[in-house]
Amino acid sequence: MPDLALWPPLPLREWQDTYRTLHMWTQIAGKIRMALAPPLNHWWHVTLYVNSHGLTTGPVPYAAGLFEVQFDFQQHQLRIWTSWGAGVSRPLQPESVAAFYAGTFECLASLGIVVTINLAPQEVADRVPFDQDSAHCFYDAQYAQRFWRILVSSAKVLERFRAKFVGKCSPVHFFWGAFDLACTRFSGRVAPRRPGVISGPAYSHEVCSAGFWPGGGAVEGPAYYSYTVPQPAGIEAEPIRPATARWDPQLSEFILMYDDVRRADSPEDVLYQFLESTYDAGARLGKWNRAVLEA
Repeated sequence: MPDLALWPPLPLREWQDTYRTLHMWTQIAGKIRMALAPPLNHWWHVTLYVNSHGLTTGPVPYAAGLFEVQFDFQQHQLRIWTSWGAGVSRPLQPESVAAFYAGTFECLASLGIVVTINLAPQEVADRVPFDQDSAHCFYDAQYAQRFWRILVSSAKVLERFRAKFVGKCSPVHFFWGAFDLACTRFSGRVAPRRPGVISGPAYSHEVCSAGFWPGGGAVEGPAYYSYTVPQPAGIEAEPIRPATARWDPQLSEFILMYDDVRRADSPEDVLYQFLESTYDAGARLGKWNRAVLEA
């Protein structure tokens, strides 16, 4: 049986308010990194990363050296460390996005860090500026920690999947815009141009991307996904593993519900089957040069 501490339940309806609040909090941290880090292809300079305590910006360059912003979901603290020896923390607790924004920037100012960010949220329908958002004000520590533990377990499998690819491949990283953990393989070929400030650079080259998302909209619960861009003809009819995975015509991607993974005898193996089989479908139909790209 799977270890439920590593693959805990995460019903969307039970933590949706915390999810929406945490989504905005991570956008604030991500935008701090985005404002100071040198631009990197495919928006890789804006992401967060899973670590042994939570989610982190990783090292952010600043005039005095480096600093790091971390959501610690074990101790439920927002921590900011610097390379010049100073550090500060504040509790992760129920409070509005506006209060979190103000508190975070007070912490930065106490460390001598001055930065300006765009206050409009990204990739959400409700774009209330962070400093005016009093509606999202929830933090359930239990569910925040469950979410992080799922990211840890999922990231380990994604890292194993990533290791077999010798072509260009993204880190296993967390996109705060869509609130998903992702790893992306590249064929090495330029893709047809796509419109949009985000999607244009993100999909400038052919990709096969997979990851984990807490759900929402048409997906009524946490799920793993996999898609290929450009989408090869006939991919929706390809057989994939495990049997519980499916093609979602609305999203134009393969979906495997998280609950089907966590209930399996070996969640790691089931997830790995999904990653490998969906990549195989996209790369084979897309005629990727797999002899060169795969170890």
